[in-house]
Amino acid sequence: MTTTPLSPRALMSLLFNGAKAVDVVETALTMGLLDALEPGPVSLRELADRFGLRPLRLYKFLDCLESLGCVERHEPSDDINEASYRAVAGIRDAAAAAVGPDSIERDRDRYPWQRLHGRLAESLRGDVSMTDDDFAWPPKTDEQTTAFERSMSVGLGPVIETFHRHADRLWPGRRRLLDVGGGAGTLAAHVLDDAPDLRADVYNLPAVAPLVEETRGQCGSPERLGFVAGDFLAEPLPSGYDALAFVRVLHDWPTPVSRMLVEKAYQALSPGGMLLICEEFRTPDRLAMQFFWSYFLIGVDTCVSRLRDVDFYTGLLTEVGFDDVQVLPGGWELVVAYKPR
Repeated sequence: MTTTPLSPRALMSLLFNGAKAVDVVETALTMGLLDALEPGPVSLRELADRFGLRPLRLYKFLDCLESLGCVERHEPSDDINEASYRAVAGIRDAAAAAVGPDSIERDRDRYPWQRLHGRLAESLRGDVSMTDDDFAWPPKTDEQTTAFERSMSVGLGPVIETFHRHADRLWPGRRRLLDVGGGAGTLAAHVLDDAPDLRADVYNLPAVAPLVEETRGQCGSPERLGFVAGDFLAEPLPSGYDALAFVRVLHDWPTPVSRMLVEKAYQALSPGGMLLICEEFRTPDRLAMQFFWSYFLIGVDTCVSRLRDVDFYTGLLTEVGFDDVQVLPGGWELVVAYKPR
């Protein structure tokens, strides 16, 4: 099978039928069709027999999946029963991540995006905005802070994978990590599983302390997970740490604020200390994954939500004075830099 890129017209058709496309993918996932198609190739006859489906109807359903780029088809004859299919590599896990019960998309969909729906032109002119009750940035109440931090924990999977992948490189010789804006402590708790000699403190607004306490109660090393209350916009970062992390923090702020935070990290770290930055760097995939926030935050002028190229961060670290700036691969890339001794 050969594939060609979708034409602009075909893309617009898929976008218009987006709700139907999600229905198709969700059905294929929940029925187990994607599990059957993943190892492939499997004939339409085999699929119809295995799942008790009508072949012609299944053929049309698989056309829907093929149009979405989810399956590849080989049709050697005019007999549709002989058509064979294979799922595109990774599509089953991607579908589970996107439409499964714990998906990021489902979490984000609970935000009141409908306030902008059909009124984007008004919003772009500044006539329609999110109110502070809809979404305040920065959060203005303890309840808003708690809800936001819970939501941010949902999307940490790729970050946790990257930190775990490079644990043997990151943590030997390190004793104290400060996770700045570290949410409920979910990432810090996973890091501790890989670093038995490390203590990790989450630095966040006081309202987040109960969430970190919940995480402490569920993690394997509660005595090594701590919390430090503070406001990184208004105060210096705590000192005495030989590792410091910004994860999904810097992109939310204008460039001068991001620079200020990196400078504060430089000042707080001990000589030889390590700074880690893990963000949704600007790539076609990340921009697509960020679509909800790009849409929703059209109505929120106080939140930048600016996906930047990785070179922005590597250049900024060098300008501030960090040495040995590296980019480590993973689910999300990890930028690592060191304060000179």
